[in-house]
This record gives sequence, C-alpha cells and structure tokens, in this order.
Amino acid sequence: MSVARPDLLRTIGYLVADAKGRIVGTVEAPMYGTAPDVPDAVSVRSGFLSRRRSLVPADAISEIDSRTGVIGLSVDRDAVLSFL
Repeated sequence: MSVARPDLLRTIGYLVADAKGRIVGTVEAPMYGTAPDVPDAVSVRSGFLSRRRSLVPADAISEIDSRTGVIGLSVDRDAVLSFL
C-alpha cells in the first residue's frame, strides 16, 4: 500500500521507522523527481548532528500516522538508500 504523494509535504520532522519498528531517522524534506509539484520521496536524516541522509521512496512508505508523527515503512532499514 502506497501513501498519497501530496501527504509527504506535511511530514517534515516526523520519525521514520522500518518494517521491524527500528528508527531510521527524521524526515528532513520532500524530494521531487518526476513532477515539479508532487514529491516522489523524502530525505531522512539519521542522527541529530549526522551528515548521513537516506532517500525513502513514497512506494516504501506503508503508513503515515499524523497523530504520533511517525512514518512506517514496508521495507527493512538496510533496503533504504543512503546519499550525501
């Protein structure tokens, strides 16, 4: 199950947890690719002062809980791509 892509605009600051419930990081910003106004992924920072970031595609997100501010992934933490 994939989430609606416009919902990714309101997820800055949300925690991201993988399929096993382990924390991946915090959403830093939406990432755009195919369309200039609809995000395809989110950038996730793994630590407070860390420079390491991960790219989480919208298809890997299983649910967004706006009440608790947590994004649940359908994949394991090792399947998430890292970038600078």
